[in-house]
Order: sequence, then structure tokens, then C-alpha cells
Amino acid sequence: MSSASASADVDIRALYDALVEPRVIEDKMRTLLRQGRIAKWFSGYGQEAIAVGTTLALHDRDYILPMHRNLGVWTTRDVDRERLFCQLMGKEGGFTNGRDRTFHFGLPEKHLVGMISHMAAMLPVACGLGQAIRYRNEDRVACAFCGDGGSREGDFHEALNLASVWDLPVVFLVENNGYGLSTPTDAAVAPDDIADAAAGYDMPGRVVDGNDLFAVMEAVHWARAHARDEGPVLLEMKTFRVRGHEEASGTAYVPDALIETWKDKDPVARVTARLRNEGLLTDAEMDAIRDDHASSVDALAEWALDQPAVTSTPEAERDAVFAPGPDLNPPSPDRETEETRFIDAIQDGLWAAMQETENLILMGQDIAEYGGAFKVTDGFVEEFGEERVRNTPIIEDGAIGAGMGLALEDLPAVVEMQYADFVSCGFNQIVNNLATTHYRWGQPVNVTIRMPFGGGIGAGPFHSQSREAWFAHTPGLKVVVPATPRDAKGLLRAALADPNPVLFFEHKKLYRSVRGAVPTESYRLPFGEARIAREGTDATIVTYGVGVHWALAEAEHQSAENGAELEVVDLRTLVPWDRETVRESLQATNRLLVLHEATRTAGFGAEVAAELGETAFELLDAPITRVAAEDLPVPNAKPLEDEIFSAEARLRPRVEALLAF
Repeated sequence: MSSASASADVDIRALYDALVEPRVIEDKMRTLLRQGRIAKWFSGYGQEAIAVGTTLALHDRDYILPMHRNLGVWTTRDVDRERLFCQLMGKEGGFTNGRDRTFHFGLPEKHLVGMISHMAAMLPVACGLGQAIRYRNEDRVACAFCGDGGSREGDFHEALNLASVWDLPVVFLVENNGYGLSTPTDAAVAPDDIADAAAGYDMPGRVVDGNDLFAVMEAVHWARAHARDEGPVLLEMKTFRVRGHEEASGTAYVPDALIETWKDKDPVARVTARLRNEGLLTDAEMDAIRDDHASSVDALAEWALDQPAVTSTPEAERDAVFAPGPDLNPPSPDRETEETRFIDAIQDGLWAAMQETENLILMGQDIAEYGGAFKVTDGFVEEFGEERVRNTPIIEDGAIGAGMGLALEDLPAVVEMQYADFVSCGFNQIVNNLATTHYRWGQPVNVTIRMPFGGGIGAGPFHSQSREAWFAHTPGLKVVVPATPRDAKGLLRAALADPNPVLFFEHKKLYRSVRGAVPTESYRLPFGEARIAREGTDATIVTYGVGVHWALAEAEHQSAENGAELEVVDLRTLVPWDRETVRESLQATNRLLVLHEATRTAGFGAEVAAELGETAFELLDAPITRVAAEDLPVPNAKPLEDEIFSAEARLRPRVEALLAF
């Protein structure tokens, strides 16, 4: 389909109708903003040809991941208008129940996945969707929008590289509209054409006149065919933002002459002139289409503004953070067990899940033939194949975002961090994308991130950190830290079945140094249920991970040397955490010590101490004691780590001071 013949190959009335509707909505929103009846609007005025043309050129089952100036994607995909206007006005009846605004949501039935505000963050998600499409061998593609400014983000380059390496059916569409917020593109982007980046990732790139509806449709039609059959494509749509970054901010920083130049290239005016000149629609017909939209948009907007404000309850909002968890099957009391190392329990749990869940997909650096940095996935690729056990490039954010895309297509994903320390490079996808998705638009996201963490092996500051508190502070994430082989296997099986993002911390020192009885049957252990690892009467130690083993050793020492009996509570999961079991233990012992390997300030122990100080103060016979690592990066030299940094080194004197109080 060439640009010259495009008008003959489509329903011209439907095409004009699709292009005009978002323009009419733009005009109405601007009027409402000037009247002070709405507070904010991100305008796509003058850029409608890109959203509308792209959507028309794609198939209905193709995924589109638009941004906030792409209203025309939603209208062209025929999203329910009443709900859409309630969403735009922030009223009851919108798609997100007031939990987010404009286009920060998805509609699975329309194959739309809306943006988050972090530029380029959805491009790796498109890679995951493309991976799911390839895995199922479907005639579909994913098309992800990005702005010119977002093309400088790491996610842009990670996504392009991943899509190219894996030959994914993804169309990357850069909407180059001349400005970021107030920074012109040429002051932020070195090359004249962003499409030139395609060559560096061995994919075709094309510059398109984004204000020519037919050129957009032709380019996307071609890109779709190429992506489906051969691999990814990068399209750069040249357009211009003739209004402010958000409507109220204005355009004082834009030269007047530049705005006038682009007004002459207005996509609606160009299509109107072309259809008139080619005799495809008369002025009267086009005016009638505009008038019909003006009438319906005005009525819809006024109706939406009259809808009730969004209301809720704390209980409803809390319930929306997580999708309902999986059914559990704890091991039977008379189960058979076998002595198993911590690492083997994790491997066995992962292996069994791969056998039972045929669509479970593993991703990570060197996890296939090499078996992972710690050999947890050794032998997996030979058994389950390279489509399910995938080596990724060194792209933490890209891999995690791809995991989200797989989960959106009901393919549970496990992403292995080579070391938990490296998760900082994937932080955005975890805390801003995975964590918020179910709360915002009710979409389950079954992604488990395996996190080898912790010190004690002389690995220094970049391979030894305990970062669990980062994620416990983020609503929407579950955080699991097992201490025993039995718990490691059962909690991992639960994580892999959970329709929510789970951070699964595996202590590296425990991998090959701890053994224990593990049921041979299939089982899952519940989150949020602590374990009494040792009963006692004189004080309670609350801990998790390697701290459990420190606490048990100290309890045996105190019993043998001083006759003091310490109760050890293993939290097992930090989100959710078992407040009731801790309180019951404190009720019996009246003294509480909180222990963890992580540094002291703002560690998870502070949360436990604050909670019990607030809700169980009357039970305390002594101040709550916290034992944690020194507030230092983890030293490399083992004597520095063991004697100065480590919480273990200061545990005994703090226990004895608590008992003596």
C-alpha cells in the first residue's frame, strides 16, 4: 500500500471519522481547562495521525503500548466512551477507580497496555509480549510508543537489543515531537534521526512523516509484516508538539515561527484537503462528521463531569494492591523427607514447577548452558529447552520488563539476578511497573525475581548486600527470605504460583552450607506465617534468612552457659509478615531482640521494633533491642566484614544486655 494509493484501500469515511474524533476531544479538553473545570491535560493536538494511523494499520489482536499523547489509539480501538471520559475526568466509573489518571492503565480485551510516567519503561514489556507471541507462534506483533526524550533512556536501548537478539515481533515507534518538556530534541539527542539507532541493533529503521496519516499507515503496515516474519523494526515519526508539555504549561519556550511552520503541516487539515481534492469526501460530509463528534463529545464530557467523585474505603484500597494468592498445599504430617542442601531444595522446587507448569519461563544472565552463577539452573535448558530457559544480555531492567510482558500474556516468568546487588539496575521496572500494576488496573503480574544475596563469603561491597528493606517499603511487592531448605522449596513453589510480583531472596552462604529435611512430595508454604524455630521463655529473637542460624547458635550457647532459654522466630516472609506470631512469642517472653544481616538504619528490623513498640508495649519488660550490621558498605576483607561490619559479631553482648536488663 503506497501513500499515493492509500486512500483507495481503506474506508475513507471511517478513516476520517477516526482522525477527527481525538481532535474534537482535544478541543473540548482545552476549553474545559481554560474554564478551570479540569486541572490537567497532556495534549496530542497535531500528533493525531500517528496514534490513529498506527492503530488502523495494526490488527485488532496486536498489542499497542501507547503514551499519554496517544488518545487516538484508545478511540480507534473503540474503547468504551463513557468509561473513557470518566477516566479522563477522574470520576467514578473510570478504568482505574481513581487510582491513576488518563492512560496509565491497560485493557487486556483491547490489547492495550498503558504507560507509566518513566519514559521508555514499556519498551521492555513489549519485548516480553513479543516473546510470548513467538513462543506461541501467533500472527501478532507488539507496537510500543516512545518519545524522542525517552529514546535516551537505558530501557530504550536494552529493549532494542533484546528484541534484535531474540528476533522478536516488536515495532518500536518513536514519536519525535520536537521537545521533551522544554528542552528541544536537538539539545538532548545527538543524531538528526533517531531511526539511525536501528543500525546499531541490526534492525531496519525508517523515518516517517508523522503528520501524514497515509504515510504513517503505510510505514506501520510494512513494519508489522517485517516484525512478524523477520524481527523488530524502529520507526521514527517526525511530528511537533504545538501545545505545552501539559496544556497548562504553555509554549513560551517555543519560537512562534516554529509553531506556525508546523501548524501548516497539521495532520487533520492535510487529510481534509486531500480528501476534498481527490473527491473522496465533500466538505458537507466532513463537516457532518465533525459536527456529530462535537455534539457527542460535548455531551459525554458534560455527563462525565457530573458523575460522582471517586470514593472508596481503606479496606477496598488495601485489597486492590495484590491479586488473590494461590491455593496452598502444606506437606502432610507423615510425609517422607530427605536430607537436602539449601541450593538443591531451590533447584528441586524450580525443576518441579517447570514440569508442572508448562508455560513457566526462566530468564537471566548465563542461566542456560552455564547453569547460572551458582548453578541453580544447571541442566534446565537440556530438559526444558531454550525457549523456556533463556540467557539474557546484561540488561536487568530489560529482563524484568520482559518478564512483565510475559506475565501479561499468562506466561509466568522467573528472572534471576546474578547477584541481588545488581537489582538496582532493574529497580524502576520492579517498584514502578510491577509493583503498581494490579493496584492501578487489576492486572495480575506473575513474576518471581530470584535474588542471591548476603555476605559472609568475602565478596565485597557489590556482591554481598542485603537490600530486602528497599522492596518491603514498596506496596505491591511480596518479599520472601527463607532460612531452611524446607522453607526454600515450599516458599519458592508458592512464589512461582503467586499472581503477584515476588522478590525471592536466597542467601548465598546458605546455598551449600546448610542441609535439612525436605518433603519429597509436592508442597507450597503460605506467605505471612512465621515459624517458631526454637521455643524459649526468657527472650524472643525475631529474624530471617542467615540470621535464623545465628540466633539458633546463640540460643544454644545461652542455654548451655547461662540457662537462659531464647525463643527464635523465623519470619520467613517480610511482605506479608506475621505480626501475630511475634506478639504471641513476646507475650510469653516479655523481651524482644530483632536481628538481621542488613545495615541498621531503616532496616526491616526497625519496622518490627516500631510495630511491637506501638501495639505490644505493655508486654515489654525491657526496651526492644535491634542487632544489625554497621552502617557501612560491605567490606571486602573478611576480618573487616566479620569483626566490624557483621551483625553476628555484636549479637552476644546485645543478648546478654537484654537478659540482664
